[in-house]
Amino acid sequence: MATLLYRLGRASFRRRKLVVALWLVLLAALGGAALAFKGPSSSDFTMPGTESQRAIDALQREFPEAGGATGTIVVGAPAGGTLADPALKPAVEGLVKEAAVLPGVLGAVDPFTAKALSQNGQFGLIQVQFATRADEITEEQRTAYERSGAAAEAAGLRVEHGGEVLNAEPEVGGTESIGVIIALVVLVVTFGSLVAAGMTMLNALIGVGAGMAGLFALSGVVTLTSTAPVLALMLGLAVGIDYSLFITSRHRQNLVDGLAPEDAAARAVGTAGSAVVFAGITVVIALAGLAVVDIPFLTVMGLAAAGTVAVAVLVAITLLPALLGFAGDRVLPRRLRASRSRAASHASAVEGFGFRWARLIIRLRVPVILVGVLGLGALTLPALDMRVALPGAGAGPIGTPARDAADLITEGFGPGFNGRLALVVSGDSPEATAAAAQQATQLLQGTPNLLAVTPPNLSQDKRTALLGVLPTTGPTDAATEDLVHEVRDRVAAVSTADVALTGQTAVGIDVSEKLSDAMPVYLLLVVGLSVLLLMLVFRSVLVPVKAALGFLLTVGATFGITVLVFQEGHLAGLVGLDTPGPLISFLPILLIGILFGLAMDYEVFLVSRMREDFVHGETAHEATISGMGHGARVVTAAALIMTSVFAGFILLDDPVIKSMGFALAIGVAIDAFVVRMTIVPAVISLLDRSAWWLPRWLDRVLPNVDIEGERLRAELANAPQPEPIAV
Repeated sequence: MATLLYRLGRASFRRRKLVVALWLVLLAALGGAALAFKGPSSSDFTMPGTESQRAIDALQREFPEAGGATGTIVVGAPAGGTLADPALKPAVEGLVKEAAVLPGVLGAVDPFTAKALSQNGQFGLIQVQFATRADEITEEQRTAYERSGAAAEAAGLRVEHGGEVLNAEPEVGGTESIGVIIALVVLVVTFGSLVAAGMTMLNALIGVGAGMAGLFALSGVVTLTSTAPVLALMLGLAVGIDYSLFITSRHRQNLVDGLAPEDAAARAVGTAGSAVVFAGITVVIALAGLAVVDIPFLTVMGLAAAGTVAVAVLVAITLLPALLGFAGDRVLPRRLRASRSRAASHASAVEGFGFRWARLIIRLRVPVILVGVLGLGALTLPALDMRVALPGAGAGPIGTPARDAADLITEGFGPGFNGRLALVVSGDSPEATAAAAQQATQLLQGTPNLLAVTPPNLSQDKRTALLGVLPTTGPTDAATEDLVHEVRDRVAAVSTADVALTGQTAVGIDVSEKLSDAMPVYLLLVVGLSVLLLMLVFRSVLVPVKAALGFLLTVGATFGITVLVFQEGHLAGLVGLDTPGPLISFLPILLIGILFGLAMDYEVFLVSRMREDFVHGETAHEATISGMGHGARVVTAAALIMTSVFAGFILLDDPVIKSMGFALAIGVAIDAFVVRMTIVPAVISLLDRSAWWLPRWLDRVLPNVDIEGERLRAELANAPQPEPIAV
C-alpha cells in the first residue's frame, strides 16, 4: 500500500499541471451536471414493511385524491369573539375560496361545513388538499400558500399556515461557514504558513465541491432526503480538511528532515497517505453499512455521505501532492526555509507539548484510565432515558410559519390535533368497507388518551374509507405512542377489511421502533468491523479491542450529553434550541456510523505512528511517546477543525441539523481529546510490548498492507533516487 501510494504521490507531483487541470475539468463537468440534472429532495421518511407505510401505499393506490400533500390554515378570532360573528364569518369563507384556487390545490374545506371549530368557536381549521406530494410542491406553490389570507387578517382574523406542504429542505446559508473560518485559523496557527493553510483548505474545498456536485447530479435519478446533502457537506468538509492536514504535515516534516520537495511529497503520500486511505475506508464502510438496516432514507443518507468521503480521499492522495509541487518550500514558515538542516537539528533538540503530554500520561496511566473510563461512563447515564421520534411542526424554531400554526392549533384545539392519525379501511366492496369502518369506530370507543374518531371519508368507489383518529396528547408524547399501539391492537379484531393506522405521527413511531431494533445489530457490526480492520492495519489483537472499547465510551458519552441538552433541555439556550424533546429517530444509528469512522481516523493517524516507530526498532515505551509527540499537534489541530466544522451547523435553525451538528462536534471532541490522546496512550503504555502481539498463525493469514511504510523504506534505501524536479 505504502509503495503504491508513494508512486502515485511522485507521479502527481511531477505531472502537477495535468493533475490540477484534470480535477478542475472534472469539477466543472460535475457542476454542469448538477445544474442540469438536479432533482428535488424529499422530506418523506418511507419505511417499507411497516403498517403506516402499507396504509400510505393503499391511499395512493385506492384513494389518490387523498394522496397529495395537505396544508392546514389555522384561523383565530380576536379575544372574546367567535368565527361565526357576522363581521368575521365572511372573511373565513373568503379565505376558503382563496385557498381553493391556489396553484397546485385541489380544494379547501370550509371549517363550518367540516365542523372543524374549537369548542368556544374562536378557532377553526381550513384543510387544503394539494394534488402532489410534499416533495413535489414547487417553491412558487409553497410561497403562494404562505401568502394567502391577507384579506382575512385585514378583517381582524389571526391566520397561520401549517401542514406537511411546508416541509422543505433545510437551508444552508452563511452561518455554518463560521466553522470553516475557524478551521482556516487553526490551519494557519498549526502550520505557521498562509500558503500551507490556504493550500490545504483549497484542496478540501475542491474535494467537497466535486463530491456535492456529483451528489446533486445523481439527485435526478435518486431521491435524496432533505438532510442527506447537509450531512454529506458536513462530513466532506471535515474529513477533507483533516486528510489534507495529515499529508501536508508529514510533507513538511520530510522537508525539515532534509528531503527534496518531490521525495518529501511522495513519502508523505506513501506513509500518511496510507493512514488516510485506511481511515477513509473505515468511514466509507461504516456509512455504506447503514444499508444493512434496510431503511431506504437512511441508506441514501449513508451512501451520499460515503461518496463525499471517498472523493475527499482521492483528492488528498492525488490533487494535494500536485499542489505541494506548486507550493515548494513555501509550505514551511519563512524562518525554516533558509536552512532546513538547521531546522531539523533544532526540531530534534526541542520537544513539543505532545512529548511532554505523553510522558505525563504514561507516568499517571492508572489514574488516567480510571478517571477517563469512569467519567465517560457517568456521562453515558442520561442516555438510558433517551427517547427518539420524528419531530413535528411543534418542534420547529419559534417564529416559523409551521411552528406558529402548530402553537395556535394547540391553543385552540389541544396538542393532539398536531398529531392526528389516520385509519385506512380497505374492503372488497362498499358494504364491507362501511361495515368495517363502523366496527373499527365502535372498537375504539373508550380507548385511553383518545379524543375522538371522525366519521369516515369515502373514496369515489366507496371501497376505501379514511377515519381521523385524534389523540389528547402531542405527536412526540409517550402517551401518543401508547395510543398508536392500543388502536392497532383493538382494530386487529376487524376481519372483513384491511385496517391500517398511519399519519405522520404513526410513521414516526414506526420509523423509531425499526431503527431502535436495528441499532444493536448495527453497533455489533461496526464494532466487529473496527476490530478486523485495525487488526489488519496494526497487526495486533489488543490494540483493536482497546480501540473498539474506546469507541463505545465515546458513543455512550455523546448520547448522554445530547440527551441532556436536546431532550432534557439543560443549557438548550446556548445552542439556540427553542423546544427540547425526543431526539430525531435516525440520529443514534447515524451517529454510531459516523463517529465510528471518525474515531478510527484518529486511532489510525495516532497509533500508526506508534506502530511505525515500534517496527523500526524503538521500544514500546519509546514508540508510544514518539507517536504521541509527533502526532499530538496535528491530531489536536484535526480535531479542532472537525469540531469547528460540525459546530458551525449548530447555528442553523433546523432542529434536526442542529442536533446532528452538536452530537458530531461533541463526539469528535470526546473521542480525540479524552479517548485517543489520553486513554489510548495510557492503555498502550500499560500493555507495553504485548500491545503489538499477534499470534503467528494469524500473522500468516492476515495480508500485510504495510501502512507504516516498512517495505517502502527498504526499497528506497536500496534503490537509486531519481533526480528531483526543481520547484
